[in-house]
Amino acid sequence: MTIETEKPSFGVLDGVKVVYSAVELAAPKACDLMADWGADVTWLENTGAGDTIRDTAWIKQAERRNQRSVSLNYFSEEGKEILFKMIEDADIFIEASKGGTYAKKGVTDEALWERNPKLVIVHVSGFGQEGDPAMVSRAAYDLTVMAYSGYMAQNGTQEQPMNPGPYAGDYFNTLMIASSTLAALYRAQKTGKGESIDLAMFETLLSIGQYYLVDYLNAGIVWPRPGARNQNLCAIGEYKCSDGFIGLCVYGVDQNRYLLECIGLGYLWGTENIPEDCSALWLSNPHAAEIEACLEAYCATRKRRDIEADFAAHRIAAQIVMEFPDLVADEHCKARNVWVDWQTEDGDTFKGLNVFPRFKNNPGRIWRPMPRQGQDTADVLSKLGYSDEQVTALSENGTVKLG
Repeated sequence: MTIETEKPSFGVLDGVKVVYSAVELAAPKACDLMADWGADVTWLENTGAGDTIRDTAWIKQAERRNQRSVSLNYFSEEGKEILFKMIEDADIFIEASKGGTYAKKGVTDEALWERNPKLVIVHVSGFGQEGDPAMVSRAAYDLTVMAYSGYMAQNGTQEQPMNPGPYAGDYFNTLMIASSTLAALYRAQKTGKGESIDLAMFETLLSIGQYYLVDYLNAGIVWPRPGARNQNLCAIGEYKCSDGFIGLCVYGVDQNRYLLECIGLGYLWGTENIPEDCSALWLSNPHAAEIEACLEAYCATRKRRDIEADFAAHRIAAQIVMEFPDLVADEHCKARNVWVDWQTEDGDTFKGLNVFPRFKNNPGRIWRPMPRQGQDTADVLSKLGYSDEQVTALSENGTVKLG
């Protein structure tokens, strides 16, 4: 299959050029989003085994579409010069590594800005570019930054904390990387002066997890890990039905009244502990255990779709817990064209997700499948002014790898 080398014009980020060096999930997924939205994205891989995501069977195709691959030893002297040339007309450079890695190798913010004063530079690391040296230099993965940030401690059962999956810590950071990068790009384009972002993954997770964290900071409250339920409210969580599970978020005066009537506790409505203006059924309520027990019994004898339809008709937020087969068969997903197929570089059909979100006037698109490692090395170097002979020499001395 012949893969296009010139990005077509499309999307809200058409004209934005991104170069990134990162493996696996958080930063590459942010670049994947920008590529879907029209940015011209070049993925720098090492000259060894390349990005570790290549070891996966399927997600690599989903999260490396619309990108070029240049395989480069970017810390060698010749490799650094190639990197500096690549960012001369780029808008964004993103790297993910232990704090301070690039600066120690001579790829400092100042060196990059000397070549391109308007460049937005994003340093993604587990624990930041500065602070306690032992933490700055520590290796980090999704699970370990979740553990450090306190986010993991808020999830799981009272007996054991659990890490939310799949890789929520990485993907939360994906959105922070994309949003902060584009915010900095806006300012750089307005002022002509670049920006450097020190994005510590654990700090993103502190921001995401602050809902209950501030209760502790201000009042010393530590809510118990909730398991499948809410920390402090009844009728919020996941409940087992006769044929699967349903997610419920019962909140509001009319909603609480209807719930109590359904589960046989309607006589509690309008009492001292549950007055007629009761919008929240707190776990501190003396009837909380009874409410939870009756709701569990109610759900256990009924089908999840029946409960969903009835509760939704009474303005209660209720949704069956969709398993993968449910998602694929769902009519709403089909109507919104959630699913899309494209051809891989090998010519196989890959089934994946469409471009999200939906931009009305400048929609994103899929223009290219995931490339082979270093597939675009020669083409990119040629556009930087390197001759065929120079590219061959760089390949032979290990500076680059040709795909």
